[in-house]
Amino acid sequence: MENQEKNNENLEKQNDNNSEENVVQSKNITLRVWEALEKFGIWILEKIHLNFLANFYKEHIEGMRYLICGGLSTVVNIVSYAIGAYAIFVGIQDASLRVTISDTFAFVVALIFAYWVNKTIVFNSKCENIKALIKEITSFTACRLVTQAISLGMMNLAVIISMNDVVMKVIANIVVIILNFVLSKLIIFKKDKKTEEK
Repeated sequence: MENQEKNNENLEKQNDNNSEENVVQSKNITLRVWEALEKFGIWILEKIHLNFLANFYKEHIEGMRYLICGGLSTVVNIVSYAIGAYAIFVGIQDASLRVTISDTFAFVVALIFAYWVNKTIVFNSKCENIKALIKEITSFTACRLVTQAISLGMMNLAVIISMNDVVMKVIANIVVIILNFVLSKLIIFKKDKKTEEK
């Protein structure tokens, strides 16, 4: 009887170790690098006695990851827009057309970057098959097109009211970041209850 209990305990420990190894193996390289940087950042916060910030980050990890990745996506978007408007498409005389083309260029570059970081870092999404991956990419792109339309409207408003287009780009991105998180959480990378229970 005792041998059977010991065997059961050993089997449970082995299963626990196997499931931990599976979790580590299932993490993508991007997420592993990100987690290493997170640990380093949290360690620094604790060393400089900002434990409340370290604890806040740990308690709200998904939201904090989204904010940081959203910030990086915003930087990619703004830099791409500036490169488009003031380097690539600078020869276009019509200001509204130049803004529209530059903003569309920035959108495409930021879309690719945002999908990558949201999928791999923020929501750690795994698609079971190609059909699920296509559905995820399609819904991500569709939601981003909606927020892009809002951004584009704001950028053209900047031209109409003679407001600095880069300043409006920053404001538009703040609005877009909030909308994108809500859409990503509720629609695109929504985890079903079965997945969360596992």
